[in-house]
Amino acid sequence: MAKPKIRDLPDLSDLAQPGTEIALRVTPKASRLSLTRDGDGLRATVTVVPENGKANAAVQALLAAAMGVAPSRLELRRGQTARDKVFVYVG
Repeated sequence: MAKPKIRDLPDLSDLAQPGTEIALRVTPKASRLSLTRDGDGLRATVTVVPENGKANAAVQALLAAAMGVAPSRLELRRGQTARDKVFVYVG
């Protein structure tokens, strides 16, 4: 998977507080990678198919790049098989 371009992502560094829960809606198998902030929610689209956790890993990498943290600092708390996911920053 190619690394997302930083210039295309919103600045989510304000979410990099330990214990912060980040809820987002994910669309897999999209035509391009994107992450948008809609009011108080986040919407992510990834090009990866949702099998064997590949889409979850892609969303984790995309969210980490937008926050400016390592992907290992984000933990998927809820939504392993759902479109609505909750990540927790464990910095």
